[in-house]
Amino acid sequence: MILVNDIHKGVVLKLEGQLHLVVEFQHVNPGKGGGFVRTKLKNIFTQGVTEKTFRSGDKLEDAEIEERKATYQYHDPDSYNFMDNENYEQYTLSADDVGESKNYLKENMIVTIELYENKPISLLLPNFVELKITQSDPGVRGDTVSGAMKPATMETGLVVQIPLFVSQGEVIKIDTRSGAYVERVSK
Repeated sequence: MILVNDIHKGVVLKLEGQLHLVVEFQHVNPGKGGGFVRTKLKNIFTQGVTEKTFRSGDKLEDAEIEERKATYQYHDPDSYNFMDNENYEQYTLSADDVGESKNYLKENMIVTIELYENKPISLLLPNFVELKITQSDPGVRGDTVSGAMKPATMETGLVVQIPLFVSQGEVIKIDTRSGAYVERVSK
């Protein structure tokens, strides 16, 4: 069992006999009455998204999820393929299951695959990834406003806002939780 207050993005809950992935959540404490948690849940099997509200203090059934370290290998037009790092078993996730995580995946990257009853259901990325900038306009001299940013396209196709001093061809660290630039990587 899991308390509603412990819900966060990525938690898998068992509701009405179905598995649901928490996509979004918001803890709300109104001036009057008890707090509650507003969630957006994605049904893992049907891919349908529903919104549900839970009262603070409620207990929910969490699913028994096994996490396995795996290496990203390649993708087909409609699936992504991974190999378990311990037993070399192959896992395939659909493009829907991978979702926006595809923007951070590079070949041979170590990720965490979540399994339910030995079937892969979702993917967890490391908190930070290093990607190479493949396209970015040069910073214009005189653009000295503190914190000025420009768009840059990464090797995976992801577009990130980066500081003006960072240029094309450099490798940067990106936070996969927010999609934000963290720092330039010296290599």
